[in-house]
Amino acid sequence: MGVPVVRIRVLVVDDHRIFAESLAAALAAEPDVDVSAAGSGPAALRCLERAAAEGRGYDVMLVDAELGILAPAGGRGATGPVAVPDRPAGGGPQADGISLVAGVRANRPSVRTVVLAEKDDPRRAALALQAGACGWVAKDCSLQRLLAVIRGVLRDETHLPPALLTGVLREMLADRKHRSESEQLVESLTPREREVLRCMVAGLGRKAVAERLFLSPHTVRTHMQNVLGKLGVHSTLAAVALARRAGVGPADPQADQEPGQVAGLGDVVERGSQLA
Repeated sequence: MGVPVVRIRVLVVDDHRIFAESLAAALAAEPDVDVSAAGSGPAALRCLERAAAEGRGYDVMLVDAELGILAPAGGRGATGPVAVPDRPAGGGPQADGISLVAGVRANRPSVRTVVLAEKDDPRRAALALQAGACGWVAKDCSLQRLLAVIRGVLRDETHLPPALLTGVLREMLADRKHRSESEQLVESLTPREREVLRCMVAGLGRKAVAERLFLSPHTVRTHMQNVLGKLGVHSTLAAVALARRAGVGPADPQADQEPGQVAGLGDVVERGSQLA
């Protein structure tokens, strides 16, 4: 009796149907690879959920770096071992590849992700790694190279083209510098101003912040203006972005709040323009 072959389950996610089907067919010819394909981020998530529910989750997901950015018209799924699910009705926007990587990393950390790119882009490659990708591979690489990457990420290896390494390290160091600068700005705030900032990160409006911190709306407005000034920004949205870079988490939006008092992103943007 022969030794059972340990099969690798691969999901190809690309909105260029011909490329997705061709790549999936090439991978399916390998004796130890099972492969499917999805034509959009939502379709990929459905594939992952269905496979997990059936107890046969995917091991590796190959994601188009430009997924959903230039989405051509979709088509019916292919027959045989490859299936490219339809796009969402109405041709609505899809999550880009890096956003999909981050979502899968957060919800299905056992799935290794590799980004497939038409061109080397140090900035996007750095973002992909920060989002949880295990590798960045050119779409025109050889099948053997891609298979080596697939097997490598299952051994917890990280794969980058050598020509990209310096640029990716530079981008990641720059991001670290920006985070450090943001942290220093946040440290300049008083304890009360940091509380107000956390409420801003949570999307709370001025009235809700006032009730939460037992302050008058006028005092809250003053604190918010001081926060914007010390952080060197001109809107609430920019303050929230800077706070996030510095690792500032949101105040619990449900604590001491009545239903309907938590503001949405549109409210945050509007309040930011009012405070500018």
